[in-house]
Amino acid sequence: MYYIQTISKNTFSLYVMKKKLLDITPKLLTENDLPYSDGLPMESQKHVMQLQLLMDTLKEHYKDQNVYVGGNMFVYFSPDQVKTEDFKGPDFFVALNVTNRLRKSWVVWEEGKGPDLVIELLSKSTKKIDQNEKKWIYQDKLKVSEYFWYDPWTGEWAGFRLTEGAYESIQEDQDNHLISRKLNLALCQWEGLYQDVDSTWLRWCDTEGNLLLLLSEKERHRANIEHLRANQERQRADRLAEQLKNLGVNPDDSL
Repeated sequence: MYYIQTISKNTFSLYVMKKKLLDITPKLLTENDLPYSDGLPMESQKHVMQLQLLMDTLKEHYKDQNVYVGGNMFVYFSPDQVKTEDFKGPDFFVALNVTNRLRKSWVVWEEGKGPDLVIELLSKSTKKIDQNEKKWIYQDKLKVSEYFWYDPWTGEWAGFRLTEGAYESIQEDQDNHLISRKLNLALCQWEGLYQDVDSTWLRWCDTEGNLLLLLSEKERHRANIEHLRANQERQRADRLAEQLKNLGVNPDDSL
């Protein structure tokens, strides 16, 4: 009797790609050779929204600079990962002093460095790995300067800074923020509306506690300022007209 095992299209594609890779004459593979997606979605819609918020604000902050902001992307630090199928990467990462271009994955031996900062978004299925195995990889293999984790549902968070080869805990400052010395920024838990969802969000802010704004927030802020200035001009004109009337002058005649 024969049994047919059903596998997903993504799993089969990954298997075929891995087989091709192992048949290649040993060499340093490039991002074009390596798998760059496992086809698995993030844990929840809030995880997706949280990642987008972190990425969009930092991309706007570092616009036109040599900084790469990546998310949900494979990071390769060893060719052996192809054999072990250890393709996973961080939910969010930042690399300084690199070309800001589109990438399929982050390949350390191509880039010449690993990420400078990593954030993992905790979930029930990943929490143990994020707090143990991945922490060890970021500390000992990738030498990531700063590592943070955050649970979008519970607000649990922590930060670590690489000091003499080992992670030391980052303590919250007086404003209950976690400071990133590498980026000269801070992480804060902000309560507000994002994409019509009122919740607590992990956000970037400067060291003075001012939020880094999304492009849409900047545009709304500019519109509010212009509206305020228009109101002030109108009020100033109304006061001048009233003063002219008190002097017996018709404001319309003075035009």
